[in-house]
Parts: sequence; C-alpha cells; structure tokens
Amino acid sequence: MLKPADQYFDHLEEPNRSCMQFLRERILSKFGLTENWQYGMPFFTSKGKRICYLWVHKKLKQPYLGIVEGKLIEYPGLIRENRARMKIFLIDPMKDIPLLDIDRLVKLALATTLSQ
Repeated sequence: MLKPADQYFDHLEEPNRSCMQFLRERILSKFGLTENWQYGMPFFTSKGKRICYLWVHKKLKQPYLGIVEGKLIEYPGLIRENRARMKIFLIDPMKDIPLLDIDRLVKLALATTLSQ
C-alpha cells in the first residue's frame, strides 16, 4: 500500500507530477530531510522541525515550494500572499526548474528553522 505522500504525488496531473516528483527526490537526497505527512500534505523535516513542503497553488494550478518560516526569509520570488508565517516559491512546470533558487531556499529554510 502506498504512503499518503506517494498517493498525493501519483495523483497529480502532468506536467505538475513530474515537476513535483523531481523536487521531492532532490530535496530528500540533497538535503537529507525526512518526509512526513502532516496537515494533509507532504512536509520535509529535520530534527523534528518542519522546514518546507510541496503543494500546488489552488488558483494558479502551479507547483510551489512552501517555506515554513518564510516570514523570516527575504528572497526574490518568495511570495507571502495571505499567509502569516509561510511564504511560497512558485515553479512553472513548463520551464526549466530553477535549481539554484530551490537549493538556496531549502538551505536558508534549514538554517533559519534550526537556529530558532
């Protein structure tokens, strides 16, 4: 039986599915984070603290990387919308994934969260 996170990613439509699965694998392998299913979505954690998550924007239908402590991070392209704590980084699945931005954001999120 598939884990809830596996089911979530498998049920996404293309091109979002491929984009999100790639991001998931990159975050897990490059940063050594653990994936947990919390609040009905896949979160990536370190030392028991939520660092980031992957989701699809409801209105724009685009994948995004959500940064849990985004309010503490300033980075080009990071959007607050109506969130008090978290910010998101939209990803266009029809273009090349901005790997440098993704890597920098995850590193910033890790450093910010674990320093608290």
